[in-house]
Amino acid sequence: MKIGLFGYGKMGKMIEQIAQQRGHSVVAKVDVDTTEIDYQNMDVAIDFSTPDAAFNNITGCFEHGVPIISGTTGWLSKYDEVIDICNAKKGAFIYASNFSLGVNVFFELNSYLAKMMSTLDQYKVSMEEIHHTQKLDAPSGTAITLAEGVIQHTDYQNWKLDESGDKTIAITSKREGTVPGTHTIAYQSVVDAIEIKHTAHNREGFALGAVIAAEWIQGKTGVFSMKDVLNLK
Repeated sequence: MKIGLFGYGKMGKMIEQIAQQRGHSVVAKVDVDTTEIDYQNMDVAIDFSTPDAAFNNITGCFEHGVPIISGTTGWLSKYDEVIDICNAKKGAFIYASNFSLGVNVFFELNSYLAKMMSTLDQYKVSMEEIHHTQKLDAPSGTAITLAEGVIQHTDYQNWKLDESGDKTIAITSKREGTVPGTHTIAYQSVVDAIEIKHTAHNREGFALGAVIAAEWIQGKTGVFSMKDVLNLK
């Protein structure tokens, strides 16, 4: 499989390493200074770029018939537009706020717990996410996905950064050292607390999941998620 990498920072370099270990080749490395892109030589693209670049990277791949996997966060105000373009161009697309296989199982666990807690009004839910100091967005895309999973199955209506309310999930974001990513969901009552937590030990899990998604999407058309890749639906 010939891969085009959009974004060649720490994640891009890790994806290159994992892809080569799995027998693939990286045929393009598109970064901020890249002026020409050879789409014709790509079987698939993987985008871990920046919020400002992601939309053009993704839609450029649709225009040239290249399936694309995107793990870039911070651009989702244009998500519906991207989906419309993907469908119009008969493209293939997977976006995930987190490609880690363990995190995607954690998403399902979070939803299942939210369903069980939905009638227990004495518990108040809150979330905390911790990432390295170079992470640009807050809260993390993973934390937002987790909050949306709770909202879907409970009476909560929204989330806010460092602000709670009767129908609002408070998300606390911390930026510390080189932490790859830690996410905790807590249900607190006056008598006890229930917590679930995912801790990433390194970035390798994110890179592996993205490469597995790129392998899976070959020959497909449409908009998919990691639930499809991992058969979690």
